[in-house]
Amino acid sequence: MGIFLGAKNKDELALVFDLGSSSVGGALFLMQKSGVPKMIYSIREPIGLEKSISFDRFLSLTLKSLDQVSNKICLAGLGAPKKVFCVISSPWYASQTRSIVLKKDTPFIFTPKLANELTQKEIGIFEEECREKYTHDSNKVTLIELKNMQILLNGYPIDKPANQKISELEMTVFVSMSGEEILEKIKETIGRHFYSKNVLFSSFAMASFAVARDMFVHQENFLLIDIGGEVTDISMVKKDILRASISFPLGRNFLVRGIASILDCTLDEALSYVSLYKEGHITDAALKKVEPVINKLKNEWLVKFQESLVNLSNDISIPATIFLTIDQELADFFTETIKSEQFNQYTLTESKFKVVFLGTQALHGVALFEENVSRDSFLIIEAIYINRFLHQQHV
Repeated sequence: MGIFLGAKNKDELALVFDLGSSSVGGALFLMQKSGVPKMIYSIREPIGLEKSISFDRFLSLTLKSLDQVSNKICLAGLGAPKKVFCVISSPWYASQTRSIVLKKDTPFIFTPKLANELTQKEIGIFEEECREKYTHDSNKVTLIELKNMQILLNGYPIDKPANQKISELEMTVFVSMSGEEILEKIKETIGRHFYSKNVLFSSFAMASFAVARDMFVHQENFLLIDIGGEVTDISMVKKDILRASISFPLGRNFLVRGIASILDCTLDEALSYVSLYKEGHITDAALKKVEPVINKLKNEWLVKFQESLVNLSNDISIPATIFLTIDQELADFFTETIKSEQFNQYTLTESKFKVVFLGTQALHGVALFEENVSRDSFLIIEAIYINRFLHQQHV
């Protein structure tokens, strides 16, 4: 696997923004020829939580947090980044792994032109599907990623497939798209603080997949689960190929809103209940009131999780190893929730779920840090991905 190709004779200062659905992060880092990024500065701002929210309001709150993060990084006065990246999570993009199969009775020559034509056709199909998702965005969507995951010629994987005579072709490609208006507003917000001709976008699904695959080389089959504020994303990796992804609209904020609604309290009080409950500092009286509600909400999340795994499996076994990304404070809660899931662990997987939290401890040693730089697991994953792979044609 090659290292980052953009750095020639010296390390380059880069800026990455992380747009999640509960917070926005940002980091300045040195892209190093060694492939190990050096984190210079990082910061994270929460996205305002409201009881009910429209997509436009949610986007507005997210851009406000992005503006605050951009401003603070700019005011830190640590230099002008050579490149600016933005890694986005659900619901800011849609992705799909698509399989392209071409069989002919008479042999044909595999060429880059043929591969491009077949890929463009798949992109067009996916674009139509995405237009339905981004109805709030003037129905205009933009391709942000196209990754060639695998090429099989006559059933065999080939690294350099051009100009070979074959009768059967199978290509696996990962495609991600976002609303054009969303991307323009993100670029406009960043542009108020940093001059950049081109903000390069990527999905967190691809970034976390590439980093997990290369950190855990012995693990060729696994699930990636990213629990954001509003959405849970699940990706299935088989034989080091990102095969399929699925999402459901219940994230960590679902817990807070659910408690606020059922107990008729404010969001701040609900947040406090969640915090005290997971830390074990809640009073007996409050526990008696809160625990049944949390169990009810936990079960609702688990039902959606189970349904997603069934839809993802398509009659193939689900990997038992899970790499989990979530904010540190709720990592234990959701790890135990996933482990408590009974149905799929015994029907779709070979063994019980093993959950590995991709927090700062698991990522220890894969990035360097200036003194007093806060460790943010999402930004670390993204900096590693950008430093090593983003400018390569293949992941």
